[in-house]
Amino acid sequence: MKLQTQILLEKQTPTINYHSKLVLLGSCFAENMAEKFSYYKFQNEVNPFGVLFHPVAILDLLTRAYQNTVYTEKDVFFSNGCWQSFQAHSKLNSISQSEILERLNTALKLTQNHLKNASHVILTFGTAWIYEHIASKTTVANCHKQSQNEFKKSILSVDQLQITFESISSILKSFNPEVSLIFSISPVRHLKDGFVENNQSKAHLIAALHSVINSTENTYYFPSYELLMDELRDYRFYKEDMVHPNSIAINYIWEKFQFIWIDEKVNAIMHEVNQLQKGFAHKPFNPLSTEHTLFLSSLTKKAKALESQFPFMKF
Repeated sequence: MKLQTQILLEKQTPTINYHSKLVLLGSCFAENMAEKFSYYKFQNEVNPFGVLFHPVAILDLLTRAYQNTVYTEKDVFFSNGCWQSFQAHSKLNSISQSEILERLNTALKLTQNHLKNASHVILTFGTAWIYEHIASKTTVANCHKQSQNEFKKSILSVDQLQITFESISSILKSFNPEVSLIFSISPVRHLKDGFVENNQSKAHLIAALHSVINSTENTYYFPSYELLMDELRDYRFYKEDMVHPNSIAINYIWEKFQFIWIDEKVNAIMHEVNQLQKGFAHKPFNPLSTEHTLFLSSLTKKAKALESQFPFMKF
C-alpha cells in the first residue's frame, strides 16, 4: 500500500562539493538551508542583509551591489530608538547612524565579493505581496513595524514577476557567467496576508518562475514548496504556529536537496563532519574523567586533520 505521493527528482549538475562556494538569498527558509550547509561545513554565505521575503527586495539589493551604489544618510531613518533601513532586515539596525551605514556598506561589499566567486546561488522567494512606501515611492524590503498608513500593499502580477526574475538572473550572470542558479518557493505560509491571498501569491511566483527557468541557461528549480505541500501534507510537519516547517520537515527537504545537488563523493566527509559535530556537542557525565579527556583529544585530532585538508573548516 502506497501512503504518500512522491515527486520525481533527478540529479542535477554541476554538483555541490566542498570546493563549491554558495550564496543563499531570500526568505527564512533560505536560512534553514544555510544552517544545514554550515553544519556540514560547506562554504556558504546567507542573507548579508537579513531575510528578504519578496523578489523585488532581492532585485534591489543585487542592482545596488552590481552598480556599487553605497548607502548614505538618505537610505536610513530613526524610529523607536534606533536607526533602520527600509532596504534591510532589523538585524542591521543600530543606535548610531554611522554604525548602521557601516553595517550596510560592509554587507554590500560582502555580497559583491561572494557573488563574484559563487559557484551556486540559491534563491528562495516567500511572497509576491509587496509594500510601497508612499512618501518615497519605493518598494521596501522590511516595514520595520512602521504605521500601515505609510505603505500601500499590492501583489505583483505574473508578468511583473517574470521581468523581475529575468533581471535577477541577468545580474547574477553578470557577476559570474558560470554560476548555477537554484530557485525555489519557500514552503512557509504567509497567512497574515490571508489564506486565499497566500495561495494566490505562491501561484504567481510559481507561474512566473517556471517561465524564466525554462528559458534561462544554468537555472534550476528546487521544489521545496511542493515537497512540503505534496509529500508531507500534514500539520505535524509544522511548528506550533502552523506556518513554519518544523525540524522534521526541514531535514526531509534537506535530504531531497542533498540527493539532487550534493556530490555523492563527499558523503564520507559529510559523515565525518557529522560525527565530529555530535562529538563536540556531547555533554559528558564527568568532564574531568580520563575517558572524556581521551575522547576530546581524539576528536580534536580528527578535526585538525579535516581542517588541514579543508582550511575553511573551523570546529
